[in-house]
Amino acid sequence: MSYDSDVERVESLIEAMPFIQQFRGQTFVIKYGGSAMEDEHLVERTLRDVVFLEAVGINPVLVHGGGKAITNRMREAGIKAKFVNGLRVTDAAAMTLVETTLDDVINPMIVNQIRECNGKALGLSGRSVVKARRLAPQASGKGATTDLGLVGDVIGVELAAVRDAVTHETVPVVSPIGVDENGTVLNVNADVVAGAIAAALRAAKLIYISDVRGIMRDPTQVDSLIPSVNRDLIAKLIKDGIIEGGMIPKVESAVSALGSGVGKAHLIDGRLAHSLLLEIFTNSGVGTEILP
Repeated sequence: MSYDSDVERVESLIEAMPFIQQFRGQTFVIKYGGSAMEDEHLVERTLRDVVFLEAVGINPVLVHGGGKAITNRMREAGIKAKFVNGLRVTDAAAMTLVETTLDDVINPMIVNQIRECNGKALGLSGRSVVKARRLAPQASGKGATTDLGLVGDVIGVELAAVRDAVTHETVPVVSPIGVDENGTVLNVNADVVAGAIAAALRAAKLIYISDVRGIMRDPTQVDSLIPSVNRDLIAKLIKDGIIEGGMIPKVESAVSALGSGVGKAHLIDGRLAHSLLLEIFTNSGVGTEILP
């Protein structure tokens, strides 16, 4: 490697220094999902970036999804996936697959990968973190409603284990499962879980890593990224149908978290090399920021 390239690498670190100084000691809640979780190389790269955050004194808290893996498990079991307003309809058979996929496969995989990157991680089932209640039937068009089954919304979070892990410089890794007052396990949207945890922790940032660049005016046009939005613009984009499907609970949970004291939210593409660090430690960023 040449001297000039070495200098460029060091200058990149110097450029990041003001951001490291600004956020040192603060908490970032990161929701990780989408097809970026299906490629081992992408997973390793993203989680190495998470370990970097912890190494420079930032406290990352990771909430993972697993929707595509769950859909594949359901397909193998002969269960057809159905979604209403971006939420998975979940009967008892599907809930068993949801829970085992998230808690027994994806959560340990992420924890082990963080450890392989020389970081420390603690896997936490949402069972011990998320207090939930069943969602009411959802409007599904033409005046009809659909019962989502064992699908919940967050009504509270128990964060003692999360805070203890952060205190011990360990990354908490939380699955998006909740339990209601009767002990029933519910499938909870991971975006909503991340937003609730970020709000409770008064996180400096809430970051959604998925397989889309951010909010796009036209998903087929790579240059249509909207770099910055606020509450009013989000409402208009939803009304105009630009924000739709699974992006709706994502942005709504972000707006709710911002209203509860979270500093800023970000939507970034985990398929882009080091998108997490580029979004945090550069002025231009690579995704969409959501402002209060």
